[in-house]
Amino acid sequence: MKQLLFLGDIVGAPGRNVLQRELGALRESLGLDWVVVNGENSAGGSGITRSIAADLTRAGVDVVTLGDHTWDQRGFDSDITATPKLCRPANLPKQCPGEPWFISTSADGARLLVFTVLGRQFMTPKTDCPFETSDRILRDLQGQYDYALVEIHAEATSEKVALGWYLDGRASLVVGTHTHVATADTRVLPRGTAYQTDAGMCGPHEGIIGREIAPVLGRFLDGMPRRLPVAEGDVRLNGCLVQLGEDGLACGANRFEWCEQEG
Repeated sequence: MKQLLFLGDIVGAPGRNVLQRELGALRESLGLDWVVVNGENSAGGSGITRSIAADLTRAGVDVVTLGDHTWDQRGFDSDITATPKLCRPANLPKQCPGEPWFISTSADGARLLVFTVLGRQFMTPKTDCPFETSDRILRDLQGQYDYALVEIHAEATSEKVALGWYLDGRASLVVGTHTHVATADTRVLPRGTAYQTDAGMCGPHEGIIGREIAPVLGRFLDGMPRRLPVAEGDVRLNGCLVQLGEDGLACGANRFEWCEQEG
């Protein structure tokens, strides 16, 4: 049996620092074969840099995924091709730089395919169909992987749930990201695909989806533009922990949460 930990969006320095400090102990205590994290908000709450991605992989992350903030940091469109163990959303236009998927090999030789698709409901980036993109990658890479993790970075809950059912029996895990709020529907679908609508976030929960409370409230109250600094209090790691069988499917799944106060 293999153990896979997927962690939701890393938000700023608080999320990065806790992950880098605690991941080694978590890998050992949980017997993890793979750790996959979404890093699209790891640089000041918006985007990622090459150096941050390198720090995450040095800390023990096997694959870093991204989302709609992939290009927020200046120059990352040039750096992404030289950033290992990282993949940008697979359904962005083909001319976009970066790898659309990544295969990570565990210590004993098992191969995990990882890719992200962006949702198209209430999202701004131009993308191909996430369902057709998932079909194509799973089909084209058949025989090159033993397990498949499909992340859907999307706003609409219904779109995430739909992809879970669509890929049931074909992916090991379908997990949602983007909203930064962990959902309580972690389960294994009837044909063996682990599913969670949103993994939540790795970052400060004493805030509004990772940002300081006062400026976000101000925007809602008067609509005026404001800087939205990353919050600092109550840092947690959110995600899902999945047990994988030799058949390439899930035999167990649980919501994962680590709280800084509890350790």
